[in-house]
Amino acid sequence: MNQHTRFNLPICLAVEEDAFFHSDEIIKKYIPDIIGQKTIVISEEFLIGIYKDKITDISRDFGNAEILAMQSASFDEAVTIAKKVCTEDIKVIIGIGGGRVLDTAKYAAHISKAVYICMPTSLSNDSLASPFSVLETNEKTRMTLSCKIPTAIIVDTNMIINAPEVQTLSGIGDTIAKHTALYDWKLSASKTSTQVDDFAYALSRMSYDSVYHCDEKNMKSRVFIRILSRALVMGGLAMEIAGSSRPCSGSEHLFAHAIEEYYPEIKLSHGMAVALGTLPACIFQGQTIDGLLVFYKTYGLDVNPKSYGVSEEMFADIWLKARTVRKGRITILDEIKHDKAQLNEIYSRMVDGK
Repeated sequence: MNQHTRFNLPICLAVEEDAFFHSDEIIKKYIPDIIGQKTIVISEEFLIGIYKDKITDISRDFGNAEILAMQSASFDEAVTIAKKVCTEDIKVIIGIGGGRVLDTAKYAAHISKAVYICMPTSLSNDSLASPFSVLETNEKTRMTLSCKIPTAIIVDTNMIINAPEVQTLSGIGDTIAKHTALYDWKLSASKTSTQVDDFAYALSRMSYDSVYHCDEKNMKSRVFIRILSRALVMGGLAMEIAGSSRPCSGSEHLFAHAIEEYYPEIKLSHGMAVALGTLPACIFQGQTIDGLLVFYKTYGLDVNPKSYGVSEEMFADIWLKARTVRKGRITILDEIKHDKAQLNEIYSRMVDGK
């Protein structure tokens, strides 16, 4: 860290076959001083059942660490875990799971100042490396909270290959959303006194480019898993360097947040929601969507809103509400009128896949 930078980077990023079975060797190589320190493993009950052998093996490798099944992905749960970590003199938290687990474990480590090791079981979004945790607060309302990024990230390619395909598609969607997010970030900077951090911008762009221009089209291949893993991590690091989520979050994310806040009955993952939001955002920004449509079709990412229970009326209303869900965040939505006729036309194009 020099006088001009105030950000942290992970000490270790390992993307390997069967990495979970030799995670202690990976940590010993990069962070030897934490081996032997009191550790707790955080996951969810159903994951502990599914991956019993792997999680038990990890626990054994880290001094028979306690395995804790978290009850919810909430602020209160993270604080409860942090209290346990502090009062029992635990030095290391290992989070094993998807975004819910990783965000909870990450925030608990941030509060307790424990070393945090991130071990994702899926690649559904960039939470594995981001400096933010999205947690439930009062009445299931979700809040984005700043926190420290992981000290180490270990991705087992076998785990990801065997994860539900929809989760990998969600991770692809979260990565592709950077295309419109970066446009909105530049737009915001031009309208305010803020600046675009060139290095953060470049990292986010590289994240997008590495997946969008990837020659490997098989989502189950280890090559693609490595590329997507690194893309999601680069997105997280871009946010850490920028000190905000702007390198990865624009009008397409406002669309996703509006769904989460106003239409919770729509069962759509975060990554899939921002993937849907990216196409209209592109059109609002005056960018072509032809290339994105080809990309989505290549990986089987369905862009038809009807497939997710989003009607034409709901689609227009979600975009109307998207303008208000994050006060002060300038995007292309601040530059255009709410045109229901245009939105209906976009909806029809998405239904037809063109």
